[in-house]
Amino acid sequence: MAPVLSACGGGGPAKKGGVNTKEGLKAALPTYAPNSTAVTAEIPSVPGGADTATDPAYLSYPASPPVTISGVPGKGGSYTAVTPLWGTNPPVGNSFYQAMNKALGVELTIKPADGNNYNTIIPTMTAAKKLPDWINLPSWWNPNFNTGSLTGTQLADLTPYLSGDKIKKYPNLAALPTGAWQVGAWGDKLYGIPCGPTNFAIAGTTMYRRDILDARGITADQVKSADDLMNLGKELTDAKRGVWAFDDVWTYLYTCWGAPQKWKVDNGKLVHLFETQEFLEALDWHNRLASAGYVHPDALAGDNANGNTRFYSGKSLIQGGGTGAWNLSDYQAGTAADPNYRRGAFNAITADGKGAPVIYMGAATSMISYLNADLKPAQIEELLAVANYLAAPYGTAEYTLINFGVEGVHHNRVNGVPTFTEEGKKDVQPTTFPFLAAPSSVISNPGGETVTKDYSAWQAANVKALTKPLFWGMTYSMPQAIAAAEAAQSVNDTVKDCYHGKKKVSDVQSAVSSWQSGPGERLKQWMTDNVLNKYGTGQ
Repeated sequence: MAPVLSACGGGGPAKKGGVNTKEGLKAALPTYAPNSTAVTAEIPSVPGGADTATDPAYLSYPASPPVTISGVPGKGGSYTAVTPLWGTNPPVGNSFYQAMNKALGVELTIKPADGNNYNTIIPTMTAAKKLPDWINLPSWWNPNFNTGSLTGTQLADLTPYLSGDKIKKYPNLAALPTGAWQVGAWGDKLYGIPCGPTNFAIAGTTMYRRDILDARGITADQVKSADDLMNLGKELTDAKRGVWAFDDVWTYLYTCWGAPQKWKVDNGKLVHLFETQEFLEALDWHNRLASAGYVHPDALAGDNANGNTRFYSGKSLIQGGGTGAWNLSDYQAGTAADPNYRRGAFNAITADGKGAPVIYMGAATSMISYLNADLKPAQIEELLAVANYLAAPYGTAEYTLINFGVEGVHHNRVNGVPTFTEEGKKDVQPTTFPFLAAPSSVISNPGGETVTKDYSAWQAANVKALTKPLFWGMTYSMPQAIAAAEAAQSVNDTVKDCYHGKKKVSDVQSAVSSWQSGPGERLKQWMTDNVLNKYGTGQ
């Protein structure tokens, strides 16, 4: 959810890939045009404020998927693509890749790279100037990739092809939300293609074991303040039985005290999160939560890897987590441990239970693909036509092929739901093509309709709370020394020890004071001079 950064070495802002001006960005971004061929959702999207809406929800998969592309988009070109892969690589030249190339009308050779080491693999390519024709560069790794400095040199400028009404040549791409395109815009030009964007972009929230709390007569609407949560800690913790109310919750809860996500402006001047009283109040509460014995000991020891295992087994009942975890596979894993398992989430709250709660928005997407700057205009247009195919909406014929493969080969319909065959599990299930382009996110868990209804209802109840943080959607390049100052590793290590009950709030104040007098002051000055004073807050 942090602003998109790109470390550029020594002592100043990068010459390329700079911050977008308000006017320049408006001219570069594509016109938004909803797709008229999209499958109608059983639970329609609910609008919130600017650039916010719930994801549409589907309770069943279309029996007859509609077609959005006439003919094949490609013209026989041959290209290479690199995407990150967390899992086992599909076999080279497998039947799914062959079917996709036939449908796309190109020879696209995808070379998945290890997602766990992707941030070190790609810089080797860029240093040697040997990027493939098409590549996915997740925005959270922009500092590693130096993405801002690659734009216009190794990454192609797509502004002449997609800005304004030009995108209407590619109707599936035109249906992607404007905020998502902004993530791939640098220096008033458009470079990136969004993958799976959403208008409900948040880092995560505070979730709970709904089945267990419901059985005790505790419902989400009863929790409206930090005191309510602390009382739950006392009521639900039973250490003798090996049950603790909480796992780690700091990451998605501290802003409930009114703390900014990272920055706020006070009387025209930047103020960092660490400098706010609300930050200290949030820390004090979390420290007391841990010291009272309401947080699972393994979480306090820093074991986050097994947080879901504790949650599934009912050893911890409330946890912070990304909303991407609220899905069918989570339901299946949970019910395997406990047949009654049901995930829920508390609505946004304020610490004192008063006023309007806030959930800070993240970028509309963090998966962005780019085309090679060495491609000729005709090749760029061919790959944009392919991207338009890959961005076909949920439930369409194109989407079905991209995500499930060929029926009878890679999937079969089981109770109307596309279900992978063994070949499909091997060739299709590892995500490849959707990391080049993909439609807007939806909520869909065929076979787990309760999950879809629960998560959809939670989004609808909280969409009005979505709020843009300072510098939302702004891409800017930051010198490495300033990026290190922003990371504030020593402060954040002390913060973690504090909310785990190992150190006091006063220890954090001391760490912040040391940070402020050096790196923090340089960070604030750099942000003031290079972003705030030149380009504003992005709001």
